Amino acid sequence: MSIQKIVIAQYQAIVNDIASQTRGISTPTEGWVRTVRKALNMSGAQLARRMKVTRARVQKIETAELDGAVTLKTMQSTAQAMDCRFVYAIVPEQEIENLVKEQARKKAAALIQTANTHMALEAQALPDDKVNYEIERLTQEILNKMPLDFWDETKGEK
Repeated sequence: MSIQKIVIAQYQAIVNDIASQTRGISTPTEGWVRTVRKALNMSGAQLARRMKVTRARVQKIETAELDGAVTLKTMQSTAQAMDCRFVYAIVPEQEIENLVKEQARKKAAALIQTANTHMALEAQALPDDKVNYEIERLTQEILNKMPLDFWDETKGEK
């Protein structure tokens, strides 16, 4: 195994570990700031005093969080004012290796379908089982080589 593949595997392990730990977590309907503040039985005015801002600013932070317009810095300072820690992550919907394999399969399918279309014009189209075999074979080849254009969209790929 190459050094690059070892490094990629280490990154994948980190992402998969975080994904498994956060799988059941979703944002509360009122947002994290308001939910934690209410769980602490802290008023907006009390949080504002702790943050050294106005009550209107706290309300604006809570609204901005719901709108997706709050900054990471604001979330961090708000969390600290509530004696909490702000954590953020980008978490894949499935194991990262599956996302990579799915992308390789998309690229392989697009390439094989293009070739098969040209072959069909010459009455040499492959049967479905051969097409599937070639897609799987090319998927493995793409995964092994990881070309530079791996994440670029291929014609016919969506």
